Amino acid sequence: MAAKTDLMDWVVEALEQLGGTAGVLEVSRQVWHNHEDQLRESGDLFYTWQYDLRWAATNLRKAGRLQPSSGRGVRANWTLI
Repeated sequence: MAAKTDLMDWVVEALEQLGGTAGVLEVSRQVWHNHEDQLRESGDLFYTWQYDLRWAATNLRKAGRLQPSSGRGVRANWTLI
């Protein structure tokens, strides 16, 4: 069963697979593609994971692993450092 903290690793994994930079929707699709089964088995996280994905990105920025977001909302790009 996945936990909210797993999403940080999943964001990094997705961005690496997408060439290091991608929009929020692309990252969400890639996380779903990679971890659909785990998300479906994760209780409440299944219903909050897309919100929690943004929480993970914020924490990755604070940790110096993501650049500040360019754009807002679904138009924002996330880029690995």
